[in-house]
Amino acid sequence: MRKAASDESLLDAVLADKTVGDDVFGFHCQQAAEKLLKALLSRLGVRFRHTHDLTELMDQLADAGAALPKRFDQLKTLSAYAVEFRYEDVPPGPPLERLAARQMIRELRRFVESR
Repeated sequence: MRKAASDESLLDAVLADKTVGDDVFGFHCQQAAEKLLKALLSRLGVRFRHTHDLTELMDQLADAGAALPKRFDQLKTLSAYAVEFRYEDVPPGPPLERLAARQMIRELRRFVESR
């Protein structure tokens, strides 16, 4: 949870900074989500493999009887920022909706903290 908070602090600091690319902003959104999901899995005693795939982590939560509400399905789109958009020269897609992404991470944190 503390490591996710560090990513979240960075997101807040650069939210409106257009010199920071969507690839970097998206990466830290993905990282925060990944760490929050892994914290919840750990809390439930579920072992997970080293992965950046948010869909896999969310599926593990569902298999453990702790499925996330449907409103978090959008998190799955962030997985591409952990690998494809981070390490490969991929043509830019549609701009990342930073405010919406940041809000989703805030909601995920609240959800995880409530568990």
